[in-house]
Amino acid sequence: MDTCRRYAVALPGTPGGHATARTVIVHRTDRLGPAHEPVYEDTTGNYRFRITGAVAEILTLPAEYGPTHPCLEAVPMP
Repeated sequence: MDTCRRYAVALPGTPGGHATARTVIVHRTDRLGPAHEPVYEDTTGNYRFRITGAVAEILTLPAEYGPTHPCLEAVPMP
């Protein structure tokens, strides 16, 4: 299990939209995911991920993102 409390997750821009990537800082919550693993979310609660190693798997994103790759890079934060 990950012991890091915060991660930076890189979200790609909209495909074909020429938008820049966005970085979201997420923190560990008391919630558990489908496999009883920790859930990480941003301060608004709009972005939720489960994180294993350096991979963030999307649980929820705002509708504006539409479909995106389900696994994204997660970088541990101090």
